[in-house]
Amino acid sequence: MAEQIQKKEILLRSEQKHTFKENLQYTLHEMKRNQTCYYMLAPFMIFFIIFTVIPVCMSLPIGFTDFDMAHFPPKFVGLQNFYAMFLEDDVFIGSIRTTLIFAIFTGPLSYAMSFLLAWLINELHPILKTAFTLIFYAPSMAGNIYFVWQLIFSGDSYGYLNAFLQSMGITTGAIQWLTDANYVLSCVIVVQLWVSMGAGFLALRAGFQSIDKSMYEAGAIEGIKNRTQELIYITIPSMGPQLMFAAVMQIVSSFTVDIVGRSLAGFPSTDYKVHTIMTHAFDYGWVRYEMGYASAICFVLFLAMLLCNKLISKVLGKYMN
Repeated sequence: MAEQIQKKEILLRSEQKHTFKENLQYTLHEMKRNQTCYYMLAPFMIFFIIFTVIPVCMSLPIGFTDFDMAHFPPKFVGLQNFYAMFLEDDVFIGSIRTTLIFAIFTGPLSYAMSFLLAWLINELHPILKTAFTLIFYAPSMAGNIYFVWQLIFSGDSYGYLNAFLQSMGITTGAIQWLTDANYVLSCVIVVQLWVSMGAGFLALRAGFQSIDKSMYEAGAIEGIKNRTQELIYITIPSMGPQLMFAAVMQIVSSFTVDIVGRSLAGFPSTDYKVHTIMTHAFDYGWVRYEMGYASAICFVLFLAMLLCNKLISKVLGKYMN
């Protein structure tokens, strides 16, 4: 009996090796057949590897060093950066709370808004579809959009929001929206929601466009009676890849909030109210040039986004097939 089991294992291993060899040969053949496509992708992939993949891979080992860009080589310090981060750095602990607030409010809410707007726009005339898609996607492409919001939230009586509230008799004086610790976080969250509907929103728009219309006809025959049932039983299950892509983009956007806060509330913000983990990494990486500590911060942020991505994958995984 033992000899038979051993023979089966040897046979299984030989089949696996044979299958791997065949798959490798097929892959190399396909790559050779489509080599023109790889040549076209090469410029992007080269820059992507140099400026994204390599720095991300280097951040983990550098996070275990004391490296301030002035002394080379980096000095290995083990877990000292992570120890200082969680037990001695009060600003970092506060940035975790702020980042979670952004992730909770801007992540799910922006995701739901993107889906709802994409659904509503999909019901319009083709010309209106294009116009409204541009209107809602434009904020993510604009470079100096924060200037408009600085005018809206200006702390004097000429600020648009203050002027409106005073004209309505709601307030009697100007409110310092971007410097008062009671208001600044809420203002930045509003702006972040406005600019967060970017690639995820476009992916959902494309998802609605790609649904086979005959599925709705088949659903009507099977007993689906209204638009809500169509949305639950046909639309959402048919948009698995787009839903997953939009969710991943929202996770990245909500966990890496930084530029909005620095552009509107300054750096540092009042009482560090909009100081996120990404802002903390910017502080140590690009202001203090303490790359070891900044890399450790980025690695913690990467783990948090990875865990959230795994959670979302489990929730939306049933729609992927």
